[in-house]
Formats: sequence, structure tokens, C-alpha cells
Amino acid sequence: MSEPVIVAIDGPSGVGKSTTSRLVARALNLPHIDTGAMYRALALAAKRAGVGTRDAEGLEQLAAKVRIEFIPGERARILLDGDDVTTLIRTPEISMGASDVSAVPAVRRVLVRLQQELGHRDGGVLEGRDIGTKVFPETPHKFFLTARPEVRARRRTDELIAKGQPADYDAVLADCRARDEQDSTRADSPLTYDGTYKIVDTSDLTIDQVVDRIVRAVVT
Repeated sequence: MSEPVIVAIDGPSGVGKSTTSRLVARALNLPHIDTGAMYRALALAAKRAGVGTRDAEGLEQLAAKVRIEFIPGERARILLDGDDVTTLIRTPEISMGASDVSAVPAVRRVLVRLQQELGHRDGGVLEGRDIGTKVFPETPHKFFLTARPEVRARRRTDELIAKGQPADYDAVLADCRARDEQDSTRADSPLTYDGTYKIVDTSDLTIDQVVDRIVRAVVT
């Protein structure tokens, strides 16, 4: 039996990883596993429990007792202790909180184990910040998406407005740069890539063009 196909798509926030990953998964007939949603779910759990997103001890205890389930599909869902929080985790506040909690080693151990179980079972397209360096370093299919901060902030602002949420471009850009700094300088599993990755600058590409580049690279 052949090994499950794992496609790792890493990159900073607002670069289009989620949409790209979903479409790549569909094109390759693989599950789409949104790892960022798992960290967002824990950030939401921390908010509900009154645990600070930089309280390493509190987060470790929380990660050990909450139940986070990821249900792949055309419209993947994330459950927190049985509660569907798919929509609730998509706010700027939870996004920044997810960056905080993902820097806690104990949290990463719990969620990386879940990600590896899902990937080894059926394969998949996984997105995040260290999928190809820490979660599935053995996969030959690694892609790092990047884009200019201004482009990413504009995309994120438009996305929030389309969802009916208030969004200010300058504030989103500031958050984008702050999260880049936070993600790339954290001590545990920072946002990074190495020579085993294919770099795709999405700044001047459509989503379809990005997806096509990745799919072609995987199947050839």
C-alpha cells in the first residue's frame, strides 16, 4: 500500500493559505486539514475559560482537558467540546490569540499529535506555519506562500467586510506586521522555511494560478 500523500502549505497570516489549501485538496481529492483552526479553537477556549493566551501553564492544563475535533469535508468544521465553533474562531481577536497559544510547546505537542494522526490516516493538505518543518518534515510536497504585507492586509480587510465585520485597513496592516514578527521570532516552531520548500509569491497571482502551480508540482 502506498503512503498517504501529504501536502504542506506554510506561510504567514493573510497570504491565502486557507482558500488555496481547500482548492488544492479538492483538486487532488485529499482531505483539507486546517491546522490553524485548531489553534484558534484553543484560543477561543482560553477566552471562555478566562485563561490568558500567554499563560503557558494555564494553556497547558487547558489543552490537556478540552476536546478539539477537526472534521474534514467540503465545508470543514471545528468542534470545541462538541460545540461547532467554525464561525466563532474567525475574528481578529481570536487570530492574534491563536498566534499566542501556538507558541506554547505543550499546546503544540497536543495539536501536532492530532494533525499527524489525521494526516497518516488518509493523507491531506495541511496549512500552517511549520507543517513542512515540524509536523510532516518527511513529505516531499512543501510549499511556502508569501505576499507583500500590504497585499495581505487588503485581502484580509476585504474578507472581513464581506463577512459583515468591521475592518480598518491600517489596523489590519498593523496586526499583520505584528503577527509576522510574533510568529517568526517565537522560540518554539517559528514561522520559517528551508531549501526543501517551493516558494510561491502570491502577491500578483490569482488563487487559481497559485493552486495550479501547487497541483502541477505535486502530480509531476
